[in-house]
Formats: sequence, structure tokens, C-alpha cells
Amino acid sequence: MADVARRAGVSSQTVSRVSNGHPGVVDATRQEVLAAMKELGYRPNSAARALKSGEFRTLGIILFTLSTTGNVRTLEAIATSAAQQGYATTLLPVAMPTQDQVRGAFTRLGELAVDAIIVIMEVHLLDAATVTLPPNVGVVVADSNAGDRYSVVDTDQAGGAREAVSHLLGLGHATVWHLAGPEESFAAQRRADAWRATLREAGRPVPPPLRGDWSAESGYRAGLLLAAEPECTAVFAANDQMALGLLRALHESGRAVPGEVSVVGFDDIPDAGSYMPPLTTVHQDFAEVGRRCVEGALRQIHTHEEERGTTLVPTRMVIRGSTAPPPRPGH
Repeated sequence: MADVARRAGVSSQTVSRVSNGHPGVVDATRQEVLAAMKELGYRPNSAARALKSGEFRTLGIILFTLSTTGNVRTLEAIATSAAQQGYATTLLPVAMPTQDQVRGAFTRLGELAVDAIIVIMEVHLLDAATVTLPPNVGVVVADSNAGDRYSVVDTDQAGGAREAVSHLLGLGHATVWHLAGPEESFAAQRRADAWRATLREAGRPVPPPLRGDWSAESGYRAGLLLAAEPECTAVFAANDQMALGLLRALHESGRAVPGEVSVVGFDDIPDAGSYMPPLTTVHQDFAEVGRRCVEGALRQIHTHEEERGTTLVPTRMVIRGSTAPPPRPGH
């Protein structure tokens, strides 16, 4: 930095301001400093900067899988939001959802020097009823039931499921069948619970749920079973991928959508509008979830105080061509 200052004819403080993007530098001076940096091959030393400021400007992210649409889009949203705030992200996938694996990931991220950690914990731990995270580091948990012990950000899973079921009941369907996600998923559990509660509150029969694994293939297998149920006129699928497999099974079985069976998904993935027919679904605002996760992490970094409680990001129904009133008797 001193070499750059001498070459540009300015103070080291001015070089520091330019390297940190500080606005209070005359443009001509800034250009002279940048030219000296380029000529001398100077780059700011992030380790030295961290020692001085006490911040590494890096957020750690722990997650169990990159195979689900929700996790990938949440991760993308967190990384994008962090970058907009001038923070890098360090991703650490965990092989198995166990308490020891999570603790090990925290230790590893501590060694990699991060300021706070965001945990995308979409499934139950295999060896513990609730997760216990190490203290002394800012933590935000996404998609979890960590409750009031940590700062949690989640989509309003129950609210979205209620909207989906209410939409179908409002069209005149006697009840709504459910293609649920895997048992270990928090989101799948909340969506299934809300589906069941909404039907009961409306005084409607609750059909036995079918369960998939989030994949289109599992939706197809369940769809073949639902297609054989003559009383099934409406299905709420717990995600769009399973809804895609369901649509294929209904088509192959000669059950017209939405003429005979209406289908609602959950997520509103980018391709949902290109399904045949275009899929009515519940839109999740992944960008907002990511933004709020980063906001929560940065607050804890700057205040040095732990936060607790859950923030729910609202959903909204997107009505497309896969839902309609049920067929009239004899038609």
C-alpha cells in the first residue's frame, strides 16, 4: 500500500479508501491510484483487512443436499443476496443429516474463517429430535423447525398449502387428494398437515395421502394409482416436479386435466408454465427467503447478539390451466 501511495503521490489512507470503494475520493485521484495499483500488481490483502476490521466478510452455508429444487434455489438466492452486500459465501455440504455431522461442519467453517453461518436444514436429523448448534457464532436456519431457539427463515408452507386446497374446494371439488413429499422433510410435513386441516375445517372427507420423494418419477407412480380412483377429481401435489409426473400418468390413463382431474403443485418452478397443461401452483419467493437469511446473519454480525424466532415469507397462488370445476355427473 505504501508503494502504491508513493507511485500515485497520495497518502496510504487514500489508497485504502480507493481499495475499499469509499466514495469520498476525487475521481482524478481515484484513477491515479487505480493506475498505480495496476502497474505495481497490487491487490488488497483480505487476511490483513480481516485482522484489522474483525470481519472476514464471508458467510458459511451448510446444507444436506443439492438435489432438490428448493435447496438449489434457496442457495442461489442466499449467494446472490450476500454478494450484493459485499460478502462471499463458503458452501459446505454435509454427507448425512446427523448431529455430529452438523457439529463437524461448524468446526470446519470456523477454521475457514466465516462471520456467520446459514444452515439450510430441510430434513429431520437422523439421530436427534431437535438440532443443537454450537454457540458463539451468528446462525440463521432456513426451512426448519428450530423454533424459538434460533433465527429461522422459512416459506409459509402451511399458508401456501391452505391456499392450494381452498382454491380446489372453491372450484366445487368434493375433496382434494394429496401427493405428499418425503416423511423426513419439514416442508412436506407442514404442507400435508395444512392440507388435512383445511379439509377437516371444511367438513370434507380426507383421502389417504400418497407419498413421493420430490421426483417426477415418484409423481408418475403415484399418479397411476390416483388415475384408478374414479372419485379423485382434484389433487394437491407437494411440489411441481411430482405434479409433472402426475400429469403424465393421468394423461396416459386417459384422465383429462383439468376436464376430469384438477392438479395444483407447489414451488412455481420456471418451467411450470410450460407443463401441459400449464400448472396451477403455489409460488415460493426464494429470493426473499435468501435476502432475509442474509439480513438476519448480517444483523448478528454487526450487533454481536443472537436472534431467535421465525420469519415466514408469504406465498401466492398462480392460477394456470391445470385446474377447473369438477365434471358434472354423467359427463
